[in-house]
Amino acid sequence: MRHFITLLATVLICSVAWGQTPSSSNNTPGSQDSMPGMDMSHHDMPNMKETSAGGDKEDADASAHVMHSMEGHMDTGPHMKMTALRKAKPGDAERAQQVADGARKAAEKYKDYHVALADGFRIFHPEIPQKMYHFTNYGNGMKAAFHFDPEYPTSLLYEKHGDDYKLIGVMYTAPKRLTEDQLDERIPLSIAQWHEHVNFCAPPSDRRSEMLKPNAQFGLRGSITTEEACTAAGGTFRPVIFNWMVHVYPFEKDAANIWSVERQHGDAD
Repeated sequence: MRHFITLLATVLICSVAWGQTPSSSNNTPGSQDSMPGMDMSHHDMPNMKETSAGGDKEDADASAHVMHSMEGHMDTGPHMKMTALRKAKPGDAERAQQVADGARKAAEKYKDYHVALADGFRIFHPEIPQKMYHFTNYGNGMKAAFHFDPEYPTSLLYEKHGDDYKLIGVMYTAPKRLTEDQLDERIPLSIAQWHEHVNFCAPPSDRRSEMLKPNAQFGLRGSITTEEACTAAGGTFRPVIFNWMVHVYPFEKDAANIWSVERQHGDAD
C-alpha cells in the first residue's frame, strides 16, 4: 500500500492543489518522474515530497509503466471519461477564441524547448520514446487548481524530431472535483471536451510490468474496471486517478483543428 500511495503521488496533475517543483536530486537536466495530470491534493503532498527527495527507483519505474499504459489509450472506453459536448450558447465561440489566443501567446515563447526548460518546465521521462512529450510546469499546475489563465498552461506538448522537440500544443488541467458546469466556465463545453482517466486497478508492486502486456488485467488498458474485480485480483482500485485535462493546438488555422478531440485521442496523455 505504501508503494501504491507513493506511486499515485509520483504519477499525475491537480485535485485541490498542484504541488511541488521538480526535485533537485534528479541530475538529468529537464527530466521529471511525476506524470503530467498528477492528483496533487493536499493529503498527497507529503508523499510527493518523500518521493522526490528519496528518488525511489521502483516508484519511478512504476510511473513509467503507467505512462506506457496510457500510450494510444485516448478513447471513450471504460477507463476514459469525457465531458459531454453541449449545445452552443451565445458567446461560446468568442470565449473559446480568447482561450486559443492565450494559448498561442503562451506557446509562441516556447517554440524553442530550451526556453521552456529555462522557465521551469520539466520533461516527463525524456529517456523513454513517446509519441508526444509533456513539458510540465508544476507552478502553473498549482495556479490552475484555483484559477484558469490560458497564458499559463500546465504542460507544453512536443513531438521529438531527432535531438530537437517541435511544439504542437498545450495542455490545461483542472481539479477532478470540478463539475462540468465549472469546466464550462473555463472553456465552453460546446467547443472543447475535457477528459479524465477512471476505473484504474493498480497491480501489486511485484506485478507492475503486467500493465504493459497484451490482454492486461491491470492499468489503463486493463480488463478490470470495477472495484470488486480489482480486489479479487489483488489490486488497488481508484475510481479516478488523473484530473481533468484538455489539449489545445493553438497553431492550427481553424477551430475544428484547434480543439480537435480526435487528435487529442491519438496523442494520448
